[in-house]
Amino acid sequence: MQNFALVIEDDPDLSGIFEKALQAAGFEVETLLDGALAQKRLQEVTPRVIVLDMHLPNVDGSTLLTQIHGNPVFKDTKIIMTTADNVQAEIYRSKVTIAMIKPITFSQLRDISARLKLN
Repeated sequence: MQNFALVIEDDPDLSGIFEKALQAAGFEVETLLDGALAQKRLQEVTPRVIVLDMHLPNVDGSTLLTQIHGNPVFKDTKIIMTTADNVQAEIYRSKVTIAMIKPITFSQLRDISARLKLN
């Protein structure tokens, strides 16, 4: 789907904010709160944008990121990494489209998502 986004974030409050921000940017959004569920879902869909938290239950964000990069179907997928860990953000910055440090506001994610939709 051209304007489909997947939010993979285990904090229900944050995932709700991220979902609304992406919807405001024009995306159809699905939210997953668990890394293992996300791993399965990524075998079924090819999102235009993935918002990926790095600290997830069951399968962590770094594992998902490695699997995403290993699958050519995701070559055009934009990845917005979210983390509260500055060191982790620097480690993975080259493997994502954008690395965002929490706290992330609705307007920040909406504006960035809208720009990614155009690319």
